Amino acid sequence: MRKYSNLKASVAPMVLGLAMVSTPAFAQDQDVQEEVAAGESVIVVTGSRISNPNLEQSAPINVVSGDEIDLRQATNAEELIGELPGVSPGINGSVNNGSGGFATLNLRNVGSRRNLVLLDGTRLVPSSLSSQTDLNIIPIALVERVDIVTGGASSVYGADAIAGVANFITKRDFAGVDMAASFGMAEEGDGQRFRTDVTIGANFDDGRGNAVLSVGYQTVDPVLQGDRAISQKTLFIGGQEIGSGTSVPTRLNGSQYDPATGSLVPTYNTFNFAPFNYFQTPLERFNVFGSARYEITDNVEVYTKAMFTKSTVSLQLAPSGLFGDTYQLPLDNAFLTPAIQAQLCARPANAALIAGAGYANCGAAIADGFELPTTINRRLVEQGNRQTDYVTNQFQIWTGVRGNITDNIDFDVYGTYGESDRAQTRTNWGLKSRVQQALRTVDANTCSDTSSGCVPLNLFGNGQNITPEQSAFINGISGQTVKTSLSVVNGSISGDLGSDSFLFADTPIGFAVGAEYRKYTAEQASDIASGTQDEVLGTGAPSPSYSGQYDVKEVFGELIVPIVENVPGIYNLTAEAGVRYSDYSNSGGSTTWKAGGTWEPIEGYKIRGIYQHSVRSPNIGELFAPVVTGLTALAVDPCAGANPVGNAALTAICIGQGAPAGSIGSIPVPSASQINATAGGNPNLDPETANSYTIGVVLTPPSVPGLTLTADYYNIKIKGAITTPTPGDILDPCFVDQLASACALIVRNPLNGSLNGGGDTPGLLLQLTNQGTIETSGVDLRLGYKLPTSFGKVAFDFSGNWTEQLKFKATPTSINRECLSYYGENCEPITPEFSFNMRTTVSIGETLDVSLLWTWIDAVSLEPLSGSFAGALDEYKSIGAYSYFDLTTRFSVTDNFEFTAGVQNLLDKKPPNVSSYVGSSTYNSGNTYPTTYDAIGRRFQVTGRLRF
Repeated sequence: MRKYSNLKASVAPMVLGLAMVSTPAFAQDQDVQEEVAAGESVIVVTGSRISNPNLEQSAPINVVSGDEIDLRQATNAEELIGELPGVSPGINGSVNNGSGGFATLNLRNVGSRRNLVLLDGTRLVPSSLSSQTDLNIIPIALVERVDIVTGGASSVYGADAIAGVANFITKRDFAGVDMAASFGMAEEGDGQRFRTDVTIGANFDDGRGNAVLSVGYQTVDPVLQGDRAISQKTLFIGGQEIGSGTSVPTRLNGSQYDPATGSLVPTYNTFNFAPFNYFQTPLERFNVFGSARYEITDNVEVYTKAMFTKSTVSLQLAPSGLFGDTYQLPLDNAFLTPAIQAQLCARPANAALIAGAGYANCGAAIADGFELPTTINRRLVEQGNRQTDYVTNQFQIWTGVRGNITDNIDFDVYGTYGESDRAQTRTNWGLKSRVQQALRTVDANTCSDTSSGCVPLNLFGNGQNITPEQSAFINGISGQTVKTSLSVVNGSISGDLGSDSFLFADTPIGFAVGAEYRKYTAEQASDIASGTQDEVLGTGAPSPSYSGQYDVKEVFGELIVPIVENVPGIYNLTAEAGVRYSDYSNSGGSTTWKAGGTWEPIEGYKIRGIYQHSVRSPNIGELFAPVVTGLTALAVDPCAGANPVGNAALTAICIGQGAPAGSIGSIPVPSASQINATAGGNPNLDPETANSYTIGVVLTPPSVPGLTLTADYYNIKIKGAITTPTPGDILDPCFVDQLASACALIVRNPLNGSLNGGGDTPGLLLQLTNQGTIETSGVDLRLGYKLPTSFGKVAFDFSGNWTEQLKFKATPTSINRECLSYYGENCEPITPEFSFNMRTTVSIGETLDVSLLWTWIDAVSLEPLSGSFAGALDEYKSIGAYSYFDLTTRFSVTDNFEFTAGVQNLLDKKPPNVSSYVGSSTYNSGNTYPTTYDAIGRRFQVTGRLRF
C-alpha cells in the first residue's frame, strides 16, 4: 500500500529520536508509535483515530514497551500494567474470596467499568455481566507494547473510557519463528509458573501479504495462605486469634454443644479459616492468535484476525458450613440429647411458640416432632475445602478492508464478533434443602422424607463425626454459566487536508470521521441450586438466571489543527477537538466531546491540555441483575453484645431494625467480619456523566539528547455515578446521626437480631442508584534518560504518581468519603498518595543487560471515619512505606538465543500485618492486602527465547 510504504522516510527521524529514550518504557510518552517488521512500517496511534505522525495529541499516554514486557517475564497481561502508578489493583490472581475467575483493569480507582481494554485499538468481548474485559485473554507473546491513555478517551473509544484505555498493540508483519519458555517459582518452593509460546509468521507474494500464528500455554500453581507465616492464623483487629463463629462442635441459637455433658453452653470456639485460602490462585490457559493481511491492489488491503482462549481459574475456601441460617429443627431429631431438647424448649421465644401451638409441655411437643426455628452454625470440616472452578472459553474474529482514498486520506471498515462462555462449578459446598431434609428423622438411620437417598445428619456426637454417607447426601455440585457476546461494525475515514494548512502552520489539518454500531448480549444461566436464595451453603448471594442486551449507534469525528509553527515564541501551537454522539437502545442519546491543545514555545518544551465530557450508559448487570441477599464486610456491629445494654436510644434503634427485644445484650457479632447485604440491578438507572481534564508539560530538550520528562495534572469528576453505598455510608448516618432514613436500610435477623443469617435477614440494603459522585485528581510524572557509556549504555525510566484526592459520596446524605491513603471496609482497593516505579538498566555491548526495578508505595493508614476499628491494635492502624526491588539479567547467548533470569522481591520484603477484619475478604485476606503487597516472598524466574 503506497501510504504505508511512503511513510518510512518521514517517520524515520521521529523514530530515531524516540529510540534515544530508554526502552524499558513506562517513562516514554509517545503519542505516535512505529512498528517495524520485515521492512514494513505502519503507524499506530492510541488516543486518536488520526494517524498523521506529524500531529501531536493532547492526552498523556503511558507506554509499556516490548523490552519491559521481556524483562518482566510476565505470565499474564495483568502483570504488565497492574503495578503501574495510577493503576489500582483490580481483580487478579491474588484475589481468592471475591474473584469471578477473571482479571480486571482499574484505572485511577474509579472502577473497572469505567475504562476499556483494547486490542489494536478495537474492543474485546467482555467477560462479565458488567462489561469488564478479562485480561487473561490477551495474547502476551504477540504484544509489541501497551499504550495506556490516562487522561480519558471517551470521545475516541466510547463513554465507558472515562478513566482511559489500555491498548495492547500486537506485532505486525511478523516473519520468522519465535519460541520461548519460562519457568518460575517462589523461594519457598511453591507457586510454580510455566509459560511457553510458539509464534510463526511469513510474508508472501513479494510482501503483499503476511500471516502469523501464535500458540501459547501457561500454568500458575497455587500458594496457600497456610504456607506463609503471616496468614497461618486468623487475627482480629484487637490482635486476638479469632476466626469464624461457624465452627465445631455445632452451635444452636448461639450456644455451643458440649460433647462432655450433652448440653449447650454459652461460650463457643472459633474456626481458623485463613490457612485454606489461596494467596496465589491457580491458573491454566491455552491461547491461539492468528492474523493475516493481503494487498489486493496498491491502495486496498484486506485483513483478518482471530483469537481463542481457554482458561481455568481455581479458587479454594475453608470448608463450608451452616452459617447461622434459620432451620426448622424438629424436637424429635434422632441426635438431639434430652438436655438440648429441654434447653430449646426453655427459650422464652420457643416456649411461646410451643404454648401457642396448643402443647401442654415440652414433652408433648417432642413426642409430636414439633419444629422450632433455630439458627445453626456448624463447620462441615468432614466435607473438605470448598472448591470453585471457572472455565472460560473466549473467541473473537475480525475482518476488514482498509486503504487509501487519496494520498492523504485513508479508510478502514471492519467488523468483529466475539463470545465469552465462563462456566462456574462448585464442589463441597453443600445444599441447605438437603440439610433441612436430613434434620427431619425417624431414627438415626432413616429420614422422614427418604427421597433422593436421604441420610440423617448428625450435627452432634463429638463434633466431627459426620459420615461420608451423610456428607455425600448434603453435598452437591452446583454452578452457572455466564455468556456474553459483542458485535461491532466500524467504518472510518482519516487523514489530512494535504497542502492546505491553517493560518501560520505548514502541517496540514488532520481529521477523522466515522460511525460504529455495537451490540452487547449477556446471559447468566444457573442451575436451580445456584439460583435459589440460601440454597448453596456458604455462597452468600445466589445467582439467579437472567439476561439482557442493548445496542448502540455512534458517529464520531476528530480534528487536530496546527495553528502556528516556527515563529518566535511559538515553535508549535496545535488545537484538538473531538465529538461522539451515541444512541443507546437502553438509555437514549448522549454526546461526549473533547477539546484541547498543545503549545511548544521553543523546540523540546511543550505544554499540553485537554478537557473531556463523558456520558456512560448503565451496563447489563447494572440494569438487570436480580436483587439478592449476599455478603459485605463489617468488623463491628453497634448492636452486638453488650453495646446497647443501658443505652435506651441505641436499644430502640436496634429493635427498630428488627432485633427481638429479648436479644438485646446477646446479639451475635458479625460472622467472620461479614454481614448480609441486599443489592441488585436497577432498571430505572440513568447514564452517569463525567468531566475530566489534564494539563501538563513535555520536555525533550535538544541540548540533552535522550532525555524525556513529562508531568501531567489530571482531574476526574463523575456525577450521577452508578454506585452502591459502602457499609459506613449507612451505619454512620444511622448510629451516629440517628437518621431514620438510614436506619430503615438495616434489617436484622428476626430470631437473634444479628446482621447474619439466610434470606430472612436482608442486612444492609445497598441499592444501585445514580446518586453518587466520584472525584479524583493528581499528577503523573514520567522521566526517561539514556546515557551512552564506554561499555554500552545506562538507561533510566521513572514513572510516578501523586494522587491529590480520591473521594466518594454514595448519596446526598452520605459523607464525601476521602479514601486517599486509607484502607478499610469502605476504602478498597488501596490508593497511596505517592507511588513510583524506577527501572535502571545497564547494557554492556549488545549482549548483556542488567536491570533493577524499584517499586515504591507510600505509607497508608486505617480509615479514621469508620467507628468499627476503635479497638484495633496500633500496629494494625498504619502501614509504612514499602519498597520492592526486582533484579533481571538478560544475555544474548547467540544471535538467535536469548536467556533471561530474574529475582522478584529481591530483599524478600514481608507483607504488613493488619489482621483479617479491617476490610473485605476480596482485598483484605490472610491478615494483609495481597493485591497491594507481596504476600508470596522472593521468587525466581528464567526464560529462554529462540528466534530465527
